[in-house]
Amino acid sequence: MVAVSAEPVTDSGIWFRVEASSAASAVRRAAERLGAQLEMGEARIADLAIVAAELTSNLVKHADDGVLLLRPVRRAGQAGVELVAIDSGPGMADLTVSSQDGHSTTGTLGIGLGAIVRQASWFDGYSLPGRGTVLAVQVWPAETARPSWAGALTRPLTGETVSGDGYAVRVADGRHQVLVSDGLGHGPLAGAATDAALAAFRDAPAGPPATVVGHLHRSMSHTRGAALAVAELAPTAGVLHYAGLGNISGLVVEGDGHRRGLVSLPGIAGHQRPTIREYDYPFRPGARLVMHSDGVADRWRLADYPGLEERSPLVMAATLLRDAGVRRDDACVLVARSWE
Repeated sequence: MVAVSAEPVTDSGIWFRVEASSAASAVRRAAERLGAQLEMGEARIADLAIVAAELTSNLVKHADDGVLLLRPVRRAGQAGVELVAIDSGPGMADLTVSSQDGHSTTGTLGIGLGAIVRQASWFDGYSLPGRGTVLAVQVWPAETARPSWAGALTRPLTGETVSGDGYAVRVADGRHQVLVSDGLGHGPLAGAATDAALAAFRDAPAGPPATVVGHLHRSMSHTRGAALAVAELAPTAGVLHYAGLGNISGLVVEGDGHRRGLVSLPGIAGHQRPTIREYDYPFRPGARLVMHSDGVADRWRLADYPGLEERSPLVMAATLLRDAGVRRDDACVLVARSWE
C-alpha cells in the first residue's frame, strides 16, 4: 500500500492497509483532500470525513488484513467519492443488524456502521462468517446515487504503485459495454499500455465488441500492447456479445452457480495482426458477467458465497478480488449485470 501525498487522487485511487488506529487519520485526510479536489462542498466533505473515519475504525476493531480503497467516482456529469473496505475475517453473522445504530460487538456505542449508512449516498456490503466483510460506500455532493450496472477494482502487485491492469465502462448509442485490459508486464509501461486502451475505448465509435477491439488494436501500436476483452450486455435480447485477445478470463455466472466460460483468441492488442472474432452467449435474467485478468485465480465458485449474486457488482467484484487475487501480479475484477 502507498503513502499518502498531497498530489491529486487519480481515478485509479489509493489503497491503504489498515492495521492500526493511526491509519484512520491518514484515510480521513486523504478523503477530505479528494472531496475538496472534486469541489463537493464543506457539508458533504464533513460527511465524507465521518464515513472514512468510521470505516477505518471498523477495520481496526474487527478486521484481519484490512485494506481500504479511496477513489473518485463519476457518473452523468457528477463526481463523488467511493470507499471500499475489505477484510479477511472474522465476518458478520448479520450485516443488516450490524448496520443499525446501537448494535455493537466490542462493547462500544455501536454507531459506526449506522453513521456510515446515514451519511452515505449509497451503501452496500457482504459478509460471511469466517471469510470476511466487504463494505462499499459512495458519497455524492447532492443527489442520491443509484448503484451502477457494472463495478470493478484494480490492485497493483505488491511493491508497485502503478497497476498494468485496468477497466472501463461506457454506454455508446445504447450499447452497454465494458473493457478489461492487462498491459504486458508490470509497472509504468504496462500501465501506459492499459491507459491507451482505456482512452481508445472511451473514444471508440459505437459498434459491436469485435469492431471496438479492432479500434483498440489500431490505437495501441505505440505501446507494448495488452491482453484485453470487450463485452456488450443486451439483457432485453437475452444475449451477451464478447470479443477478446489474450488471457483475460470472462464468465457468465448464473444464480444456481452454473458458469459458462467465454472465448478469447490468442493475440496481443497493439501488435502483429491478431484474429479478432466475436461470440454470442445466452444472458438470462439474474445472470452476472465476471471478467478478470490473470492476476486473479479462477478457483472461486459462487456456491461458496451464499447471497453474493444479490449484492451490487462492485461488492461482488471486491469479494472475488480479496479471495482470488494473487499478490505476485496486478489484478483486476469486473462484474456487470442487467439494469432496471
